[in-house]
Amino acid sequence: MIWLAWRQLRTQAVVVFGAIAVLAVLLAATGPRLAHLYHVHGRAFLDELGGTESSLYLIGTFAVLFTPAIIGTFWGAPLVTRELDAGTHRLAWTLTTRTRWLVVKLGVGGLVAIAATGLLSLAVTWWNGPIDAAIAENSGAPGPGVFVLPRMQALVFDTRGIAPLGYAAFAFVLGVTIGVVIRRTLPAMALLLALFTVIQVTMAVGVRSHLLPPEHVTTKITSANLTLIDFTGHLTVKVDEPGAWIVSQHTVNAAGQVVSPPSWVEKCPLENRQGSQACFDRLAELGYRQLVSYHPTGRFWAFQWEEAAIYLVLALSLAGFCVWWIRRRVS
Repeated sequence: MIWLAWRQLRTQAVVVFGAIAVLAVLLAATGPRLAHLYHVHGRAFLDELGGTESSLYLIGTFAVLFTPAIIGTFWGAPLVTRELDAGTHRLAWTLTTRTRWLVVKLGVGGLVAIAATGLLSLAVTWWNGPIDAAIAENSGAPGPGVFVLPRMQALVFDTRGIAPLGYAAFAFVLGVTIGVVIRRTLPAMALLLALFTVIQVTMAVGVRSHLLPPEHVTTKITSANLTLIDFTGHLTVKVDEPGAWIVSQHTVNAAGQVVSPPSWVEKCPLENRQGSQACFDRLAELGYRQLVSYHPTGRFWAFQWEEAAIYLVLALSLAGFCVWWIRRRVS
């Protein structure tokens, strides 16, 4: 059964591993130069990077970001559905039990999916190490070109470390589950893509920040740390925590109550021009401060392990549901 499960998957696996190998070679060829430039120039080395590095940065980021969804769509959703459509599952069940048949297919496919995504994530995380370190050292200031987001930000976090392994396992088993339930390959593929996207966005936007309690700091509002005054008058400041993930910001008064900043603050120059210091001195005299909730960059791996564990538990739960469904609902 293991050999049969592998033969049914090997074409897709060869394509994916081949693409990963090509990207890995490119990263291995250019990675040492990044490490050298960072060692020599520190965070300023970002200014030395050109179009090749920018392209590889984007390719690597989006490759890891989309690989779990691709695996779930093209590996998971059709895995059992196509056999149910063709009726070949009945022949397989004469040779072994339903449970063993499905467990082997899930096990082989899941392990290959995890291995592929893990190798890709490992290569991209290693290559981006100097870039991520330099971006963090910018203390929230924008970097040149595409090198802007620290690794704690959602788009980058999802493409680093071990969390993508959990995403791949979950996407694969979710695809199998949807296929087993609705028993139609193309609708299962479309539904998997939509549902997995919703789950990923929900995790990044609404769940992840609550996995660990955030740190809080109340800081002065100055021309040096104020980075934005939006059209509603909301202020955004940067904190002295390089690479930190800012969860929320609120302006508070002298009593520590959350308030709207005074309307005249919109006229405070964001740069050290004439009247800048007087404007911010007035804010300080009136007791206005900025309350910032954030997660320091040192929590990166804690979030990675927690999120990977959550997705692996979800994948195992769905696998158990698939076994139950095949045994009870499929003839």
